[in-house]
Amino acid sequence: MKLLNNMEQAKKQKRQLCGIIVSDKMQETAVVEIERLKFHNKYRKYYRVTKKFKAHNPKNIYHLGEKVIIEETRPLSKDKRWKIVKRA
Repeated sequence: MKLLNNMEQAKKQKRQLCGIIVSDKMQETAVVEIERLKFHNKYRKYYRVTKKFKAHNPKNIYHLGEKVIIEETRPLSKDKRWKIVKRA
């Protein structure tokens, strides 16, 4: 029974990422850029990798340059699968 409860909790938890809004020109959508460090095996160095996600921005509350936390959600449109939860 305990194992089942842990599985249910793990299932409910959604991925969250922290990033900066790079565009807020669309209606109720913001483009959030996520930056992470990746390790290069040959050169033994870390390098930056960025990825952009389109996130739901309800009532256009968040604006360009703000640091925000985005959370995974059901598909809202062709490209939107994230929503902005709060400022970081």
